Amino acid sequence: MNLMVNGEAHEIAATTLAELLAALDYEGDWLATAVNSDLVHKANRAEFQLSDGDRIEILSPMQGG
Repeated sequence: MNLMVNGEAHEIAATTLAELLAALDYEGDWLATAVNSDLVHKANRAEFQLSDGDRIEILSPMQGG
């Protein structure tokens, strides 16, 4: 499946948002995720089905200033 993740093209076999996060080594309770500009809550990631061409944004907090 071809996906845009944080502005970069990825070809990946993941079919759910949770699988995508695991495949790309994203971990933690502090992640924010959006698919095609719609927020996807942590509780819904395992069931959220991805489609070819989806645009995913994965944000994690940064420390420092």
